[in-house]
Amino acid sequence: MQPGRVDRQPAYVLHTQPYRETSLLVEVLTRDHGRFTLVARGARRPRSDLRGLLLPFQPLQLAWFGKGELRTLHTVDWRGGVPQFAGQRLVTGFYLNELLLRLSRRDDPSPELFRLYDRAVRGLVGDVGAAPVLRRFELELLGALGYAPLLSEDDAGRAIVPETRYLCRFAAAPQPLADPASTLPAAANVGGDTLLALAGADFSRTQTLREARLLLRVLLDELLGPEPLASRELLTTLYALTD
Repeated sequence: MQPGRVDRQPAYVLHTQPYRETSLLVEVLTRDHGRFTLVARGARRPRSDLRGLLLPFQPLQLAWFGKGELRTLHTVDWRGGVPQFAGQRLVTGFYLNELLLRLSRRDDPSPELFRLYDRAVRGLVGDVGAAPVLRRFELELLGALGYAPLLSEDDAGRAIVPETRYLCRFAAAPQPLADPASTLPAAANVGGDTLLALAGADFSRTQTLREARLLLRVLLDELLGPEPLASRELLTTLYALTD
């Protein structure tokens, strides 16, 4: 058996780029081995069987061998169940991928992170709309990374009150606002009803989705740093065009 051989591993392609004359570098997210890069030898040849398989948002089963930063792809099997994305759904998927590429650690096995991503990809195919899928993924991604926000208690340890407005910042408990209109840099003004809805994974209300978007952007931006997400800017443009 080849050194470091792994067979029949569930995976998704997050990103590809040309490598040498005929190959690809493929950034993958796997269930049991985390995120890392594979070399797909000859994948850019016109008659390569890999050309039509190494696509984003498609459930795959991979086999590879080797150790270190670059492992070599051996086989790819398509597991099916997700149609090809297009339009706004495609850009939304790229946003999921960009978040993982920026925030997840390489070679850090996380079956939970794989499960969250798999559910989000499959959720984008459904009829619930992209917004609830995105907000749930962002919130649970923060939890999987160890940065889950406190949603049920304020900064004094008191239970969140639905009718109260709260100032929410990264790595801090919600702070009740005497002035409901108050704002601060790197903070979100969010209703207690929204915080409680998020704590219960209830994304059914339009107001919850709107305020959750503001809150989660504040929290994620702290981790992402100053470099903007290209997919987020494109999504913002698309949503503006459809309003």
